Amino acid sequence: NTAGTSSTHVTSSQKKKKGKSEEATVPAGASSADGGFFKKVMAAAFFAGFYAIAPIFYENCNKMAKALSHPTIMYKAETNVGQVVTVDDYRESYWWLKKNTPADARILAWWDYGYQIAGIANRTTVADGNTWNHEHIALLARALTHTEKEGHRVSRHLADYILVWGGGGGDDLAKSPHLARIANSVYRDMCPGDPTCRAFGYMDRNGTPSPMMEASMLYKLHSHRLKPGVVADPNRFQHVFDSKYGKVRIFKVLNVSQESKKFVADPANRLCDIEGGWYCRGQYPPGLANVLSKAKTFSQQEDFNKKRNSAKDSDEEEYLKKYFDNMADPQKAKQEAMKKDAIKKAAQYKNIESAETTRMPKTPAKPGKQEWEDTEYTTMIWELISKNDMETLATVLGQNPEGAHVRSADGRGPMWWAYEFKNEAAVRVLLKHGVSFKEKDKDGQTPIDLIQGPIRQVKY
Repeated sequence: NTAGTSSTHVTSSQKKKKGKSEEATVPAGASSADGGFFKKVMAAAFFAGFYAIAPIFYENCNKMAKALSHPTIMYKAETNVGQVVTVDDYRESYWWLKKNTPADARILAWWDYGYQIAGIANRTTVADGNTWNHEHIALLARALTHTEKEGHRVSRHLADYILVWGGGGGDDLAKSPHLARIANSVYRDMCPGDPTCRAFGYMDRNGTPSPMMEASMLYKLHSHRLKPGVVADPNRFQHVFDSKYGKVRIFKVLNVSQESKKFVADPANRLCDIEGGWYCRGQYPPGLANVLSKAKTFSQQEDFNKKRNSAKDSDEEEYLKKYFDNMADPQKAKQEAMKKDAIKKAAQYKNIESAETTRMPKTPAKPGKQEWEDTEYTTMIWELISKNDMETLATVLGQNPEGAHVRSADGRGPMWWAYEFKNEAAVRVLLKHGVSFKEKDKDGQTPIDLIQGPIRQVKY
């Protein structure tokens, strides 16, 4: 019995060992076989997919190669009548500079075109793609986006000609809001309290410029004699060239400071790293000292060597916080900028009121007692109502209530214009200032008579 029991125990043990061996080997072999099959299937699917899209990839590569093989300053376009033309405006303008300007002429243009101007026109540019000095780029941006007068004050010390890209699309005016932000990053007086410079740009989808954009040197040069009433100051700039399709415009800077030009060209005014060295950076001419005094030293945010424990750095961090807040909520930032702009315009129009030509009534005029004439003030009120700029209208009339009662030469005033443009909001504003809608113009018409088509009921 003992032997039998022992024998049975051994056999059982052997079976257990055999079982373990089978459990260890059989699944492993099966897994290996399944894995190999899966890899083969995936490889087959990959190559099948590759061969399926290969013709499409090949075709797209050839299309891209053809498109990219053309010079970027020349391209084909289609006119409004369907005619295919070659737009050669950029090379044409650079070639004009080369043939029609002195060899030492300096060209002020946004840095994007610096290499092209230097390479094709062989002329010195104020900045190009290798200008790493952000403060210098900001000075250039300030000249372009500041008022025409201030822009000339800077450019006359730096350049002999100004080149701007026009023609719509991605031209200089389209880029200009970004230029204004760059300028404001160093020259905080550009857009006080508004790091994103929302006061500079278009006010609507129709391309209506904000007052700040409209007053800028860039807008004046870009839209010179192309838009009604826009003319560059002939005492500061001379229009000398337009490319065939209007993509490039060139202006000669008048009253260039020859003293500043000589200062910059004199090697003695360059700062070399070592005496006799080849690395020598230039200096701004003394004539720009007043502008440069307004600059705020700029440093990249990733500059970890910078100490951030001063009041100056606290101001900088507050500026950046405001910047990112505005970027996160652009609508709110735009509304704040428009409000500030409305107050600024109201102050300007108040000056117009005091001008002798406006002859604004000191008290609400009585019908038939008021002198009717066309003035800057009546034009301004008409524009505000026609453009539905109610915020500015309310601000202007809030400061000058008498302005609601002005009349133009034809006897019409704000209430006539409000009805003419069916501007219910303007009617509400004028009614609050006591303007009647029953008065008559010189032809005997009341404001209501100007409405054509269905009359929208105005609730008083």
